This record gives sequence, C-alpha cells and structure tokens, in this order.
Amino acid sequence: MEIGIDSFASAMYGSKTLSGVDAMEQLLERIVHADEAGLAVYGIGEHHKKEFLDSAPAVILAAAAAKTKNIRLTSAVTVLSTSDPVRVYQSFATLDLISKGRAELVVGRGSAIEAYPLFGFDLDNYDALFKEKLELFLKIREQEFVTWSGKFRPALHNQPVYPRSVQEKIPVWIGVGGTPESFVRAGSLGLPLMVAIIGGETARFRPLVDLYREAGHRAGFAPEQLKVGLHSPGYVAETTEKAIAEYYPGYAELWTRLGKERGWPPVTRAGFDALIGPKGALMVGSAEQVAEKLLKHSEALGGVDRFTFQMDNAGLTHQQLLSSIAIIGKQLIPLVNEKLG
Repeated sequence: MEIGIDSFASAMYGSKTLSGVDAMEQLLERIVHADEAGLAVYGIGEHHKKEFLDSAPAVILAAAAAKTKNIRLTSAVTVLSTSDPVRVYQSFATLDLISKGRAELVVGRGSAIEAYPLFGFDLDNYDALFKEKLELFLKIREQEFVTWSGKFRPALHNQPVYPRSVQEKIPVWIGVGGTPESFVRAGSLGLPLMVAIIGGETARFRPLVDLYREAGHRAGFAPEQLKVGLHSPGYVAETTEKAIAEYYPGYAELWTRLGKERGWPPVTRAGFDALIGPKGALMVGSAEQVAEKLLKHSEALGGVDRFTFQMDNAGLTHQQLLSSIAIIGKQLIPLVNEKLG
C-alpha cells in the first residue's frame, strides 16, 4: 500500500494565520521532509478561497519537484470541469519533465464549487463539463496530434500539444465522493479510483467500490489495472492520546465552520470519538493504531492500493506536521508493509 499526504496549502496553523510566503515555504519544507521520510506521494488540492494557497497546484508541485528525488507529486484534485484540458496537460507534462517522471493527477468535478462562477461555467453543466473535458484530456494523453470537437470548448483539428510527458502516460486517477455514476465511469475507463471519505464509516463505500470493479471488468480491464485509493482526514503522533489532544481542537473548529457553509451539524466530541473508532473515517492515533485501522479499511473495501492523509487543516503547527510525517515514514509505513507481507 502506498501511503502519502494531501494538502490544501492552508495558511492557518495553530492560533495564527501565516503570511502566504511563510505558509508556502513551510509547505515545501514538509514535502521535502515527506520525500526524505519515504512517503510515496504528496498531493496538492485546488481551491479558490482566501484561506488556501492551492489555486495553482501544478506550480506548487513544480517547486517541490525541484527539491525532491523520489516522492510522486499529484493534484488532489484538479477541478477538470472548470479547466482547459490542453493547458492542464501542458502544466502536468512540464511537471513530469521537472520531476523526471513523477507527476500524476487526480481529476474530479470539485466538491467545492467556487471555481464555476470564477471561470464562467454553469453549475447546471456540472457533470457534462467533466465528462467532455476528461474525454479530451485522455485523448491528449494518448496522442501528440489531436482532432476533437465538443460543446464546451473550441474544436481541435490535428493540433499538436506540447510538451509531451516523460512517462508514456501520466497517471490519471478519478476523484470521487459518493455518486455511483462516478465510480462506474472510472471503472469503464480503466482509470484508478481515489475515494474521498471524510465522515461516517468507511465500509459503507464497499458497494460503490464493487460497482467500480464490476464496470472495469465488463470493460475488459485486468484487476491490477483497477487501483483503489482512499483519502481521509487524519494525524499520527507518538501516542493515540497525544494525537487526539493535538488534532481535535482544530478539527472541531474547522469542520464546524465548514458545516455552516454546507449544512452539516456542528462537531461534537462524541461524534469525533465515533469517527476515530475502528470503523470511522478519521485516521487519528498512534502509528500502531492507524496501521491496524488502515488494514481493516483496506479489507472492508476489498483492497486499497493507496492511502493519503488530509492532515494540514486542523490547526496543527508546522512542527507537529513535520513530526507526524516522520512517524508515518519511520513507523506507520513499515508496520503496514510488514502486515501486508
């Protein structure tokens, strides 16, 4: 199982808000630290809000690529519906050149919708935009010269797209929430699946993951091509008690505030305790506890190939995040690998 981290490039840590310059410098330091600690992947999200600095994830990833050697660098996610697939391919092909073949993408429609009015797209076309733009992106990935026409973008007539990536095909994962059609689409295309589970019990997604695998099988893809990734909030510390004490205050503040925007109830300690329990989505605890929970979640979903922590939006300090990254690399990953054999 590959283990890594996803970040939204938050500038809010502990009780203070950092300058954009300081927050970005610290984020790049964490990515370098993750590379040195042996984590498999680091992802940068895409938002267009004041509190996040990730509106141009490929730029951040390119800066990280110049400072790292082994870690794979991915978007998490690219809101493809509101982007030009030609430009997205060019950006990530350039990242692939800088990183010498370590670029990836997770693409999706976006659970946060601020990009739609910002770039002049109609939310009524939420799914149609993604379907069309994914089709074009995959065609660009396959072919140097592209002929294509669609509804939402001017046609291409034997138009070359440069630069080309180092990798024959830049890996493209489909980021999904809980829509069955999204799982089926990923399986039908034979693309890896990244499931964002931020609440409730992880096992409830098994029927949807089964839909993905069934769709992939019907489309003729081998089981090893149908990779499943899992993205959830979490934090690893020396002990479970310490992890909870450091993580809960910021988590409760953030998710209560998000709840007001999205219609969720306020966070309670009882609800949090359920989420960090054996079946809950949050991966908070010691390396031993989180490793055991990861393996159980993998079993519940029929096998997980990649797990990424969403870790830097709970009011944690830079030093706490660096410490957690070290524990993930030195303790959690070896424990998981040992138990998987």
